Amino acid sequence: MGEKSFHDIFTPQIEQLDEEYRAVSDYPEDHFCEIIRDVGFECNFCAKCCTKEFNGHVFLLDGEVDCIRDINPDALLPAPGFDYCDQQGNFYVAGYCLKTGKTGECFFLKDRRCTIYEKRPKICRIYPFMIYREPDDRGKVDWRFISGLNEHGCYHSECSEEECRQIYLETREYEMAFLDHQIKFLRFIKDFFEKNSLRYIRKIYDDKMREFNKGKKIIVYVYGHDKFERKEISIADYRS
Repeated sequence: MGEKSFHDIFTPQIEQLDEEYRAVSDYPEDHFCEIIRDVGFECNFCAKCCTKEFNGHVFLLDGEVDCIRDINPDALLPAPGFDYCDQQGNFYVAGYCLKTGKTGECFFLKDRRCTIYEKRPKICRIYPFMIYREPDDRGKVDWRFISGLNEHGCYHSECSEEECRQIYLETREYEMAFLDHQIKFLRFIKDFFEKNSLRYIRKIYDDKMREFNKGKKIIVYVYGHDKFERKEISIADYRS
């Protein structure tokens, strides 16, 4: 009871992400460019997108983790939402995210300006343009192109054909890289669980999460560069 097989946990998710990857890869450039042109988004430096209140977290790809480590390793935390836990109470996540301050601002945000702007992560470069599917407020799953529409920035600005195409290419590149990372993580953890005779038991997951939310430290294995990195963290790390 509460125990799931490798196939039940990982295989359906891998298949879903494979389908998503193909869908993003095949998404028509002309249609996305038309949306970009119609919206005409222009940043007004409000910095809302750089806060936890507006966005959950900034997920980092492997190369970005390396870059942030060189700048300041204290800016890294295991990405929240620990999806997997083994029977020993260890958690597993797909990668790292950027740390936020006590008021929810990005670790690198000072006076509403990014202090690593030239080396900022790809998701920050393409934001708010997205090309992935997710449920809306009514639960209907559909394509989403602009994150936080009408909640930040300026709209109806002029955007040339060349600019639209560049945004499309950068957005598509990021979304495919992100999905590829998630697929590799799932395949890696599937093999890791099998080779090490690990199991997922829901009760252990729930018990450890309750302890974590009360302040107890947990062990999290963070995926990156086709290996796991062991980290010991507490919920206080996400509130400092």
